[in-house]
Amino acid sequence: MRSYREEFLMKVPSRRGYVNITSRVEKALKKSGIKEGLCLVNPMHITASVYINDDESGLLQDYDDWLEKLAPHEPVSQYRHNGFEDNGDAHLKRQVMGRESVVAVTGGRLDLGTWERIFYGEFDGRREKRVLIKIIGE
Repeated sequence: MRSYREEFLMKVPSRRGYVNITSRVEKALKKSGIKEGLCLVNPMHITASVYINDDESGLLQDYDDWLEKLAPHEPVSQYRHNGFEDNGDAHLKRQVMGRESVVAVTGGRLDLGTWERIFYGEFDGRREKRVLIKIIGE
């Protein structure tokens, strides 16, 4: 079994954003040379998420609206976590959207469904954050 590890930086200019990173992950998979295995993608930051869903603008806006209703950013005083930072809501949004995604690798390709794409979800942006791609297999 072999493994491949790559990191890249994401910087979303707004507080919240959703970025399709599928092509970035596909490039890493190609560099790895792995044909059969698993690919994990992890944002390596507690206020960001990697998730899989459809790349449709209406859906992305629906996510953003829904998450803001579940855990509104303001008033920031509603969160006991807030003190030095004002990102208590971002921690809760990340918990709902999940930490990471794992995709099967088959025949040297990501084994995604027809409409599935890999997204980086940012809930406390405007600064650089690391994203990890870890691929294991043969």
